[in-house]
Amino acid sequence: MDLAALFQNYGIGVLATADREGHVNTAVYARPHFINETTLVWGMTDGRTWRNLSQNPHASYLFRESGHGFSGVRLDLDLLRTEEEGELLEQIRRNTSEVVGPGAGESVTHAAWFRVVKVRPLV
Repeated sequence: MDLAALFQNYGIGVLATADREGHVNTAVYARPHFINETTLVWGMTDGRTWRNLSQNPHASYLFRESGHGFSGVRLDLDLLRTEEEGELLEQIRRNTSEVVGPGAGESVTHAAWFRVVKVRPLV
């Protein structure tokens, strides 16, 4: 599957994480920043998703393209690293403020880099 092409489309994404005890959290997340077919980056706040990843580096992302039907993808992910500064994080903050609203990007404190472990169709 061509992830670069897929993530150019609009849709809704859900990132699922779990803490060390296995308590699951799901959160709506924007399309990732595409680095290459095996590396994706999301901006994150200091919320539950971030806390879960600090305890358990495994996550799952589901993306459903807008429109009729069920086009999209499910991804198994492993956290590679995080960045608390840098140009990519600043770009994510600017994008967040443009999409969500003025100042919203200020709450984004981490750029979380993930390795794509497995790609599966949505259905």
